[in-house]
Amino acid sequence: MAKLERMTIVFPEPMAADIRAAVDRGDYASTSEAVRDAVRLWKDRQQLRERDLDAIRGAWAEGKASGVAGPYDMRAIIRQARARADKAAKLPRD
Repeated sequence: MAKLERMTIVFPEPMAADIRAAVDRGDYASTSEAVRDAVRLWKDRQQLRERDLDAIRGAWAEGKASGVAGPYDMRAIIRQARARADKAAKLPRD
């Protein structure tokens, strides 16, 4: 079993009420369990963010390494984007 460390955490009243309500509903056995779950979710979110940033950094580096694309026609790019948007707007929605 993992070593436990006692910590004192202060929450604003609305957050504390949410945690107590989750325990009262039976979602968690204790406020400590609810907070541990929140920390696990936070840690997962941080890992996902880092993974996403790594992917973006890789794409950025790949794009830079591919060289200069050359001159571009901004008006043509805007026309193409508008045409795609118009086409998408005409598609049936479910």
